[in-house]
Formats: sequence, C-alpha cells, structure tokens
Amino acid sequence: MAKNSRSIEVTCPCCQAKLKIDPDLEAVLSHAVPVKAGPDVDLTDSANILAEQARKREDKFRESWMAEQKKEDVLSRKFEEGLKKAQSEPVKKPVRDFDLD
Repeated sequence: MAKNSRSIEVTCPCCQAKLKIDPDLEAVLSHAVPVKAGPDVDLTDSANILAEQARKREDKFRESWMAEQKKEDVLSRKFEEGLKKAQSEPVKKPVRDFDLD
C-alpha cells in the first residue's frame, strides 16, 4: 500500500504559510504558519495614543448626550409631521390579508 512517498513544500502566496503536500494522496500533510510581527508601536507615543482614545470616547459621549437632550424635540416634530400628513390624506380602509383573497 505504501508507495514511495515524496512530498512537496510550497509557500502559500496569500499568508506565506509553508505547506507540505503529498502528490500521491493529493492532500496537505502539514502546514506551518509564519510568525507575525507584533504591532509597531513606540512606547513613547503610548501616552498620546491613550489621550487620543480618551478624547474620542469623550466626543462620542458628548454626541450621545446632545442627541438624548434633543430626543424629545425630534420626536414631537416627527409626530407633528406625521399628524399633518395624516390630516392631509384621505382616510382609507386598511387592507387586511384576508381581504386580498
């Protein structure tokens, strides 16, 4: 059963992994994932990065706070617009599913 097993080593063009392939079995026998380098962040810039993240959080909070403050006005204006639209259109009998049969 065991033939002369020869294997081919190939480098994946996408992820640069090393693949060992057996052509007789037409299967991948093993693969080795390449070692990825860590993020290239300078520790002297870490204070600036943290300050920028804190500023972004504060901006998002401020925007959500302002949206919550305006929420009542927005909802009342939407209600008024919907009421005007409902008063300007003629009253129609709603179409029900079993009316279509």
